[in-house]
Amino acid sequence: MTAAKTTQAKQQQKGGINAIFPLIAIPLCFVASVLVYKYIFGAPHHFVDNDPANDPLPGDYFGTIYKGGWVVPILLGQFFVVVVFVIERFISLGSASGKGKADVFVRSIKGFLDRGDIGGAIAACDKQQGSVANVVRAGLTKYAEMEKVTGMEKDQKVLAIQKEVEEATSLELPMLEKNLNILATLASVATLIGLFGTVLGMIRAFAALATAGAPDASALAVGISEALINTALGIGTSALAIIFYNYFTGRIDNMTYSIDEAGFSLAQTFAAKNH
Repeated sequence: MTAAKTTQAKQQQKGGINAIFPLIAIPLCFVASVLVYKYIFGAPHHFVDNDPANDPLPGDYFGTIYKGGWVVPILLGQFFVVVVFVIERFISLGSASGKGKADVFVRSIKGFLDRGDIGGAIAACDKQQGSVANVVRAGLTKYAEMEKVTGMEKDQKVLAIQKEVEEATSLELPMLEKNLNILATLASVATLIGLFGTVLGMIRAFAALATAGAPDASALAVGISEALINTALGIGTSALAIIFYNYFTGRIDNMTYSIDEAGFSLAQTFAAKNH
């Protein structure tokens, strides 16, 4: 079994776990949001006469958020989903980065290659672990294999090494980018849901103004509160998702660059030693 196939088997096992995680985490986040909305923000002591049907107490933000209406639990659920998957991506990418800095690891691999110490380079990969090390190890294994092969042109051997690195990279990248689409989706959807809640709040506010005689001040305040609370939650969730999506994308790009750099060094070193 080649190193790339070994990596594939490991990624299939991880992929099964990662495929189940969103199916469990997302519903739980929305269940938690409903419970928080009802029993924390909607607790009676946040309202006049301990009645959630009444206005919130002056300066009580929990009660004010509760008055944001039924859209609030949806927005809270989206916020919880963003927080959960930000944590999940931090853990996953931290594991994928390995036990040391990727650039330092790549430089150490170049040093081993310059000295012709393939065994030491493979041992460094085993020590480093992570996605970058997995790809480099696959290339090093093929490198050692090609050194023993006879009857092949040098260019064919170099291409075999490059192909092994590319195959290992194609197996690692999907795991690095896993669940980023959830953050990207919520970055847009949270704003739209927030605007939807804002529109509902403004409808309620204008309905209060349209009453005959003096406007219903309480209904007007509730409507404006609903509009602003939903706007704030939607924009806040969207901003959080965008910030961390770009941050994780940058980390993945850096790891991909390290992989490409190591793969190029492998091919160049082999070509130079076998000219």
